[in-house]
Amino acid sequence: MTNAKRPVVNQQMLIRKPAADVYNALIDPAQTTHFWFTRGSGPLQPGAVVTWEWEMYGVSAQVRVRDLQPNRRILIEWQDPPHPVEFTLDERPDGTTLVKITVQGFDGSDDEAVAAALDSMGGFTFLLSAMKAWLEHGVELNVVADHFPDHHVA
Repeated sequence: MTNAKRPVVNQQMLIRKPAADVYNALIDPAQTTHFWFTRGSGPLQPGAVVTWEWEMYGVSAQVRVRDLQPNRRILIEWQDPPHPVEFTLDERPDGTTLVKITVQGFDGSDDEAVAAALDSMGGFTFLLSAMKAWLEHGVELNVVADHFPDHHVA
């Protein structure tokens, strides 16, 4: 598969909150831990490298912040080799925000790249759904932790 034909994940969800609320939930680990990872080493800031942990699985990811445009865009890279992940926030006149996520950089054989893209799409679907529940209703869905309950580490 050539680079021009590598899979790209595009996922989106309407969140019934202003873009500032959505942006802050994504950059502040004190909020993000309610719907995505269990621990973050610090907030997303321009040029920062932070660590996100999913303690229930014993895994972590180094995240490099490439661009932040408050209330509009977050561009990070994570994994090895680096995968760009772009969050765009489109605030609507009614105070809701359409969150779009684009993920690229899947490597390996054609089958491996497609499998990684499908896994990523599922993960970002969980993220958007859980973030929506948290921001709109204050409910922690625990979908990330409950996805693979038999893989939790002690």
